[in-house]
Amino acid sequence: MSLSRLSLLLPPVGPWHNQLPGYRWAEEVGYDVVYTADHLTHPTVPGRWMGEAFTTLTAAATVTDRIRLGTLVASSVFRTPVSLARIAMTVQDVSGGRLVLGLGAGSPLCAEADQGARPPLSEMSKRYADVVRGYHAAIDGAVEWQGDVLSFGGLQTTARPDGTPTPELVLAGHGPRSLALAATYADTWNTYGGPGTADLDGDEFWQLVGRQLSDFQDACSREGRDPNTVRRSLLLGYGRVLPAASLDSYLEAAERAEASGFDELVVYGAPWNDLEPNDLAVHEQALARLR
Repeated sequence: MSLSRLSLLLPPVGPWHNQLPGYRWAEEVGYDVVYTADHLTHPTVPGRWMGEAFTTLTAAATVTDRIRLGTLVASSVFRTPVSLARIAMTVQDVSGGRLVLGLGAGSPLCAEADQGARPPLSEMSKRYADVVRGYHAAIDGAVEWQGDVLSFGGLQTTARPDGTPTPELVLAGHGPRSLALAATYADTWNTYGGPGTADLDGDEFWQLVGRQLSDFQDACSREGRDPNTVRRSLLLGYGRVLPAASLDSYLEAAERAEASGFDELVVYGAPWNDLEPNDLAVHEQALARLR
């Protein structure tokens, strides 16, 4: 098949000793990337412990050898350019260059948890753009930078460890402004369909993400960029399109993702301790068929 990457998202729920086996298992069964989420709070896991994303990935780097490790996605509502650059390059250094840095606008719930209020979407969009641009400036060695709503200055340390390349940058988006941002800066563009897609039936969902892909390609053209130079990534597992429900569902999702023009399929997994043997068997059987 032409999907270049098959990946898994494991939420950082539960203590690390419970999460650790999931990363080792994902590497053993042949996944290319294990992503984790970057939330301060989430309505799907009330009353449960949710670990910090980059710390989790650093720990995962010490117990795996091959698999790449990513955020899907780091949250711009509580991340800032310099601190993001520093923590990303630390994970990149510890992992031997295996970080896939996914970045998105984030959730208003996380903004409220961090800052006591939910910002309007327009403010979140401006902050997202500034985090992306400021991150690039910090990685490139700028000592000061001014964005629309964020800035930094007075840096006296180096941008990255000697000999450590910058990580792959995945930018999430489905609206015009975020698609333009991804077309300009991303190595990989990712979508899950966007708000309101959870209730869409299969055909409606695939039509929607097909239109988003077309919009992304148009955004690349406006930015003077060949869209074929950007990986196209699709996250599935919310709403009614559930690849892990059965082997047939997984294979159908992979086939439709490929036919729609995506290069990477990311399948959402439940927290590791919540997965049943039958759930794991679907992933194992699907990867054995798709490799």
